[in-house]
Amino acid sequence: MNKRPKGQSTRPHSTIVPNGKQDFTVVDRIQGTLVRIDYPVDQTAPLVVASPHSGRVYSAEFLEQSRLDHMRLRSSEDSFVEEIFGTAPLLGAPLVQALFPRVYIDVNREAYELDPDMFSDDLPEHAVTRNSRIAAGLGTIAKVVSNAETVYREKLTFDEAEQRIFRHYRPYHKALSALLDETRDKFGYCILLDCHSMPSGAAIHGRKQQNQGTDNDIVLGDCHGTSCGALVIAEAERALRAMGYTVRRNKPYAGGFVTQHYGRPLNGIHALQIELNRNLYMDEARLSRTQQIECVIGHMAELIQTLGNLDNPNVAIGEAAE
Repeated sequence: MNKRPKGQSTRPHSTIVPNGKQDFTVVDRIQGTLVRIDYPVDQTAPLVVASPHSGRVYSAEFLEQSRLDHMRLRSSEDSFVEEIFGTAPLLGAPLVQALFPRVYIDVNREAYELDPDMFSDDLPEHAVTRNSRIAAGLGTIAKVVSNAETVYREKLTFDEAEQRIFRHYRPYHKALSALLDETRDKFGYCILLDCHSMPSGAAIHGRKQQNQGTDNDIVLGDCHGTSCGALVIAEAERALRAMGYTVRRNKPYAGGFVTQHYGRPLNGIHALQIELNRNLYMDEARLSRTQQIECVIGHMAELIQTLGNLDNPNVAIGEAAE
């Protein structure tokens, strides 16, 4: 069997951003799917690592549509998360990432979570127009960025949303779904580690809810025990605490659409969301790395190894059901 070259995909995809530490790219027009998969030479871990919100390829057309400058638009990014978990292919697990920004289209939502007030024409009946995410301005097409500033100068057309969904959203989910199925077929089960970052203010909010005296470094989400076997989140928490991190489960982030949609433990797919406090590795105001990022990269490599070496969590589920 021919093995794939390390860090390259045999499936067609567009890669405008070169490897390395380029923080922000502007292109005349976003072309291609902008979904990137980095494969291991040989997949030895029953694990898929995903970074849906770290994309930093912005089109000049989109920037012109927005009333915000690029720094304010980037406040919604999970900056550098794909870099922090970038050791996955070296450790036997594929890494899939969206190269387009979440403020352009958010793949951690249902396809048609759309705010009618953002569009100049009517939305189709299949659109989801009311839920807490839309009310907060954070649907599939974001109305606001993380600091609640409005993104667009003028209303969009539904055709614009549809194009983003078909060109970027659907290819991302097609790629992710295929990786999960391939991994489960090979190993009998699959663990999805869906990787995100949270502003330090979110962790402070979590601390206040906990009524503890220290901040939360990491929040693990398993949709309150439904998206992965208990062994998966327990071992992840144990490993992270052993590294010295403060860890909380499910508050303030229990898991988004990806975790909810793909996490089917009884079907052999276990989805775990991880949120890293940005003050662990970056200057949030400048959107720049700090020296601590190298330490975090090393620790997340250890987490990847821990999850990749777990006993089959399906067995524990089967025993619990007996």
